[in-house]
Amino acid sequence: MAASHRVVLGPLVGSIDQGTSSTRFLVFNAKTAELLSHHQVEIKQKFPKEGWVEQDPKEILQSVYECVEKTCEKLNQLNVDITNIKAIGVSNQRETTVVWDKTTGEPLYDAIVWLDLRTQPTVERLLKIIPGENKSFFKSLTGGKNGGVHCTDITNASRTMLFNIHSLEWDSELCHFFDVPMEILPKVRSSSEIYGLMKSGALTGVPISGCLGDQSAALVGQMCFKDGQAKNTYGTGCFLLCNTGQKPVLSEHGLLTTVAYKLGRDKPVCYALEGSVAIAGAVVRWLRDNLGIVKSSSEVEKLAAEVGTSYGCYFVPAFSGLYAPYWEPSARGIICGLTQFTNKNHIAFAALEAVCFQTREILDAMNKDCGIPLSELQVDGGMTNNKILMQLQADILCIPVVKPSMPETTALGAAMAAGAAEGVGVWSLNPGDLTAVTWERFEPQINPEESEYRYARWKKAVMKSMGWETSEPQANGDSSIFSSLPLGFYIVSSMIMLIGAKYISGIDK
Repeated sequence: MAASHRVVLGPLVGSIDQGTSSTRFLVFNAKTAELLSHHQVEIKQKFPKEGWVEQDPKEILQSVYECVEKTCEKLNQLNVDITNIKAIGVSNQRETTVVWDKTTGEPLYDAIVWLDLRTQPTVERLLKIIPGENKSFFKSLTGGKNGGVHCTDITNASRTMLFNIHSLEWDSELCHFFDVPMEILPKVRSSSEIYGLMKSGALTGVPISGCLGDQSAALVGQMCFKDGQAKNTYGTGCFLLCNTGQKPVLSEHGLLTTVAYKLGRDKPVCYALEGSVAIAGAVVRWLRDNLGIVKSSSEVEKLAAEVGTSYGCYFVPAFSGLYAPYWEPSARGIICGLTQFTNKNHIAFAALEAVCFQTREILDAMNKDCGIPLSELQVDGGMTNNKILMQLQADILCIPVVKPSMPETTALGAAMAAGAAEGVGVWSLNPGDLTAVTWERFEPQINPEESEYRYARWKKAVMKSMGWETSEPQANGDSSIFSSLPLGFYIVSSMIMLIGAKYISGIDK
């Protein structure tokens, strides 16, 4: 029997993709962007009270370790030499918050997920001390123990409402307003530089050199490096980002101004306009876990395909209120237009259609702010495997929807940033050097009049979803952990960088 030989593929780059629903570790070929192997672990969500969404920080961290080790095992089975992995990038769910004890590295409470609504009374209390209760008042400013690294990158820092996106540093006025001591905040780095080295496990000594909030990572992975280029990611939520270049653009139509990326310490910062939808893939999970309509997420496509219409049924999944362009926390989910003929197939179709209608609302706002309507929409994320959804999206937008053949662009973007970092240099970000990507294209198949009619009915349903709830003060004190942080603790929005508490040896520069 011939002796087995290790497969030589050139430099490889790993990517930790820690999302709301799952954690994954993926390994790419730095020269071709080919995905070689990956492992995925689903993350449990807890709903202890109405409007509360939590996750176990230890479960999230353990899932990262597990995904890294399992992927390395798979590569070894393929005879791929894991010593070729030259860097690791990190992409994380943004705005999910954890408080850690900086001495022990233990979390003091569950992670408060970005979908959580418990801070609404706090927001209303803060509004009362703002002149005119103006919600746009701050619109123009928005380490671990044992030698680990306590840092975050510029894209995650820009999501905390404590970071000045113009001066690119923590803002003393904002920190004072929100009563957050600046000394507990992490160091802010660019999205592409060596932060530290893996401290244990199969990839000990490999540098962690890329970090981007998940939507910024997808923008990079879609190679949207020019002004006006945009992508939409279909995950737990739905996020449409448009690159606006080196100058921040303030929206007049309900969108957010955010940092897109800074791909190196000496590289310029680029900004983006973002439209956020809270519930996209989460509505499919809800149909599975809460209603039991399907046993797996993939069944939703089959149910919807059997009827090909919602039969006048409209679903507004405002489980956490409405995000862009409404920003209406009082809204709640509704299913309307029901008749005796309506069945689970129609509801499944209406759920998919709801994702598309929400995207249409974001795209309309984006076109108004940017002045030049998009001629096609680049898409990525797990839901894009659903061909019914993609065709529906093209029909409702009345423009083509373009999906890359490799939809894991969030992980790819983090890998690109890591591989291109100074001191690593195995991945070129020059447009001429980037690997050509193959695409699947979905053209509109219904006439614009029908699309507009269905969209108008959706808007009518949205209006009916508003005003259902009014926020009430929290009676219990178990959510007050964030209101008075002693200096012995630190708070990190982009919690995944706290792998450093156990897994990264520090390199502070």
